[in-house]
Formats: sequence, C-alpha cells, structure tokens
Amino acid sequence: MIYQSFAELYDQLFDEDEYQNWFEYTQKEVDLSHKNNWLELACGAGRLVVQLAQHGQIVTGFDLSEEMLALAEQHTRDAEVAAELIQGNMLDLSELEQFDVVSCYADSFCYLPDEEQVLQSFSEVYEHLKSGGQFIFDVITPYQTGVVYPGYMFNYQDDRQAFIWSSFEGEDKYHVEHDLTFFTKANDDELFRRTEETHFERTYELETYVKLLEKAGFSKIKYYADYGKAEVDEKTTRWFFSCRR
Repeated sequence: MIYQSFAELYDQLFDEDEYQNWFEYTQKEVDLSHKNNWLELACGAGRLVVQLAQHGQIVTGFDLSEEMLALAEQHTRDAEVAAELIQGNMLDLSELEQFDVVSCYADSFCYLPDEEQVLQSFSEVYEHLKSGGQFIFDVITPYQTGVVYPGYMFNYQDDRQAFIWSSFEGEDKYHVEHDLTFFTKANDDELFRRTEETHFERTYELETYVKLLEKAGFSKIKYYADYGKAEVDEKTTRWFFSCRR
C-alpha cells in the first residue's frame, strides 16, 4: 500500500519549499485571521497540519497511512501544537464532522483510479463542509503526466539508506507510473535491504475536474497555476483549485 513502509524516508526527502508554497497558496485563498475548523485531507506527515495549527486553525489531519500519521503526531508534538489525527480513506468521511475548510495537496486525488472515485471523494468533501465552506486542493496536469514525468529520475544516498525514483509513461498521456526502490539497513547491520514499490497516478482534463466538482455540488470554482500566482496554460504542470459549498 502506498506510503506504508517508508514514511520516514519520504518525509526526509520531500522538498520543504513545496510545503511553504502550498501554505502560501492556502493563505492566499483562506482568511487565516479567523479560527476555522479545518480538515487537512491526505495530510501525510503533517507538515501543513503544523503550519495551520501555528496560525490559529483548529485542524484535523486525515490520512490512509498509519505510519504517516505517526510522523504527523511526532511533528505536532515537536512543534507543541494541538491537532486531531485520524486514520481513514478519503472515499468515506462518514465518521467526521463538518468543517469550514477542507484542503488536500500533493496531487492526492491523482492516486484514485477512476473518475467515479474522484467524484465520490469530492462528494464526501462536499457533505462534510459547512454551508459556504471552502475546498482547496491541487492535481497534476496531463502535461505533467504525459510530458514532464516520463523519463524522470531522482536518486538519493547516505550511509544508512538509498532511494531511486524513476517515472515512466503510462497507457496514455493521463497516466504515469513511478517505480521506487529503497535500500535500507539497521544500525547493527552492514547489509542493505532492498524494497520496491510502484505508484500509479492518473489525471484528467481541466474541464473534467470542473465537471466533477459541479456534479458533487460545488460552486464558485476557481483554478490557477503556479500556486495561485498565474493563469493556466498548455504547459501548466499542476492546477490549484478553490471552490465553495
């Protein structure tokens, strides 16, 4: 299952500037001077949960991975902020209350396999937003999956671990496959243990996302490029959405 075995390594390697960019987009779209009841969907290691809590938000972090949530708990404890952390699937938010804001970043919706599940997740978010509540999220574009990612490679190594990430084109321009290989060793072991994961992402045309959001009930749908700093064009790699219940 995605992000189950190597949450700590993902957390170590993730570009911290990305979290800051997402937070700045969030500040642009949501008035953080108000104490909003906030759901950070697919919160991962909780880096944005911490930033939101530090800015006076009442935050619930929600993620499929128990390992990621353990890191999120560690980060909130280290930052001395309070946040509720819940394990679950974004396709079923029935145990949650309603929120003023729901956010979801790092193209988490692109890990859902088809339009039906994207719509189901959007509908779950809609049902768990208060009237007038705001939904902000991002997804990668067909330009990213079909042009930028194929052939991409990233490598990392230190004394205790190594990581190889290679991306390949999928069945069409809307799909991409990421092969991840990890080499890790325990403190008392000189041998590396190799583990592999394959991640699949898919995206859709911009019009499809808008249609699915409208079908789920959302209105006032806005979208941008470059963390809300630019208009979208044919080479936009990530779309940023903001909409209302």
